[in-house]
Amino acid sequence: MKSKDRISQYMTPSPHTIGRDLPIQVAKEMMRKHRIRHLPVQDGGHLVGVLSDRDLRIAESFRGPGELTVEEVMTSDPYAVDGEANLGEVVTQMAEHRYGCAIIRSKDGHVVGIFTDTDALRVLAKTLN
Repeated sequence: MKSKDRISQYMTPSPHTIGRDLPIQVAKEMMRKHRIRHLPVQDGGHLVGVLSDRDLRIAESFRGPGELTVEEVMTSDPYAVDGEANLGEVVTQMAEHRYGCAIIRSKDGHVVGIFTDTDALRVLAKTLN
């Protein structure tokens, strides 16, 4: 790892995303099927939140009337960066604020990747080996 490394070099490109108006059951099934823990939430192609497996577990503990939607459970205003962001700075922010992921956006605001805590551990393992 070099100090000039960009997050785009280490992100998972083209992550699965979900619409904010869908039921959380759809999100849960998608996460299970693809073995992922974070879903960027979009509305009209724009990032509006992130849904984590932890968000789903918390929502399931509040079994209220009716089916909850992704929007009701997601975290609004997720940590998002440009693909040119410095890897070290992104990892520092994730650790400092306890973010489980960073959403990578293109210059025009579209989701192009995701960098998760698991991705960060892969970078660390590669560095140490």
